[in-house]
Amino acid sequence: MKLHGIASSCALAVLLNVTMSGGAFAADPATCQNVRFADVGWTDIAATTGLATTVLQGLGYKPTKTIASVPITFAGIKNKQIDVFLGYWSPTMDPIVEPFQKAGQVKVLAAPNLTGAKYTLAVPDYAYNGGLKSFADIAKNYDKLDGKIYGIEPGNDGNALIKKMIDSNQYGLGKFKMVESSEAGMLVEVGRAIREKKWIVFLGWEPHPMNVTMKIDYLSGGDDVFGPNYGEAKVLTVTPPDYAARCPNVAKLVDNLRFSTDIENHVMTPIMNKTDPNLAAKQWLKANPAVLDKWLAGVKTFDGKDGLPAVKAYVAAQ
Repeated sequence: MKLHGIASSCALAVLLNVTMSGGAFAADPATCQNVRFADVGWTDIAATTGLATTVLQGLGYKPTKTIASVPITFAGIKNKQIDVFLGYWSPTMDPIVEPFQKAGQVKVLAAPNLTGAKYTLAVPDYAYNGGLKSFADIAKNYDKLDGKIYGIEPGNDGNALIKKMIDSNQYGLGKFKMVESSEAGMLVEVGRAIREKKWIVFLGWEPHPMNVTMKIDYLSGGDDVFGPNYGEAKVLTVTPPDYAARCPNVAKLVDNLRFSTDIENHVMTPIMNKTDPNLAAKQWLKANPAVLDKWLAGVKTFDGKDGLPAVKAYVAAQ
């Protein structure tokens, strides 16, 4: 019995070694092949999710995407209906995320997937040059702004900050109305205002093609609301708490992902022009395959082979 136990242990050790070294065994169990992303309807998240989706497809996974509001996204992660969310903007989303995090219902990865982002109120350059340079200037221009501040989709963290300013009459904004719609809806209104040279104040952020296609300026003085340095933000990745234990190979990839404002601006531009996000991501990766070296370090295909050559071949064939 003792010899049999030793033999069994040796056989198990060999099996584990083959599995971990990426031999004939899958890097993740079959239940991990379907990777479920959340997208809150922002173009930057569509871009990063498209990039991650393309890489996972090249690895032999079957990623899907669910469009949901920010609160529903975190509830979905809590309930293990969502596996990965690449769009936790900190600090603006902190009040939404903290209850889930404190209860141990979500895991926020330690390293941001993007740094150097910003998120605060913005205006067209002609309004800025006309004297609307700070949060304190908004109320002074009530009539020119038609008493409106344009936000994005209902339930969004930025909208919540605007509503709080209005409800508390912060910066004298108590008489203003917040207009909720969507990212696309807001940008239509901004584009129309710019064409007609009307004044408008709206939620702006970078990375986003609006910084390239529109002449806009960010308002100063909103540190108490959106954070210092024009709402300087980092974007974090969120998964269910046990996801890395259940699906270590996908979790390794997700933890490796690092984007930049330049990458996202370039991928977002065709998306804004109605190109499918996955196609825009594939086109960018085909032209910039070097980024995959770090993203795929230590990552296997679904069937346990080396991930880097597989994804590079997949992207090159697109």
